[in-house]
Amino acid sequence: MNAGQWAVLLNVASTWYMVGLIWVIQIVHYAMFDQVGEQNFQRYAVDHARRITPVVGIPMLIELATSAYLVYRPPPQLSVFWLWVGLVMVGLIWLSTAAIQVPCHDQLGRGFDADVCRRLVHSNWIRTVLWSARGVLTFYLVSRLLSAD
Repeated sequence: MNAGQWAVLLNVASTWYMVGLIWVIQIVHYAMFDQVGEQNFQRYAVDHARRITPVVGIPMLIELATSAYLVYRPPPQLSVFWLWVGLVMVGLIWLSTAAIQVPCHDQLGRGFDADVCRRLVHSNWIRTVLWSARGVLTFYLVSRLLSAD
């Protein structure tokens, strides 16, 4: 396999890993934050942030790197437009993470706050929808690659 094929495979794998993970976080994990209890919440929130960072950080970096690589070195069978759409989606996910979700986690690491918890849960739909849309886009891109053979 060549570098472009590896980039597509890693991009699809990292995206779909994050699609599954973000739905579990959105529907199960974040939805239960308010059930931890105020007494244990600060430690829980700090431990959550410490443990989740490598679980999400590594695939997010792979997804970003491969999305950028595919825009820079697009396989001839793929539309550069759709590769740019995918990269923009990744950028919006990173922007949402840095501007909204990480600050919410930082605040929750200092103690439970119902409003911040709600903001985290509601704003995380941005990433859930974007990653789900990226998943659909990666299926489309793979279908284009497969139909080109």
